[in-house]
Amino acid sequence: MSEIRIQREDFDPGIEIAAIQSTAGDVGAIASFIGIVRADDKMQAMTLDHYRGFAEREIAAHVAEARTRWPLLGVRVVHRVGRLVPGERIVFVGVASSHRGAAFAAAEFLMDYLKANAPFWKREESTAGTGWVDARHHDDAAAARWTKS
Repeated sequence: MSEIRIQREDFDPGIEIAAIQSTAGDVGAIASFIGIVRADDKMQAMTLDHYRGFAEREIAAHVAEARTRWPLLGVRVVHRVGRLVPGERIVFVGVASSHRGAAFAAAEFLMDYLKANAPFWKREESTAGTGWVDARHHDDAAAARWTKS
């Protein structure tokens, strides 16, 4: 079972994890990640946008790739769009497998993809002004390690 949602509304991590746990099969491990807008001295808000349909297909392709790499029983990805302020949840990635190693690896693989390559546009509002966020080298490097042989 896989579910991918892009939405403006907040999500409840407990509900998302419970849905993964109810996946048919021998679930022995669930690994999850929750991304939150950082609260720092300068950040006031972040606005995320996407191209509806395309973003979901791209994420689904990476979920399918994760399923070829690891024996997964369930995957849920929830990504928010719209204006978010520090402390609000941005993203949830949850992965169920029979064993923890596969769950941890697949969750990290999916999160590295989402952070570096998912088709979202991000604009930050700070005390210094407003601007679009460019790709960051460390995010690209994290995602690139999954393509190395």
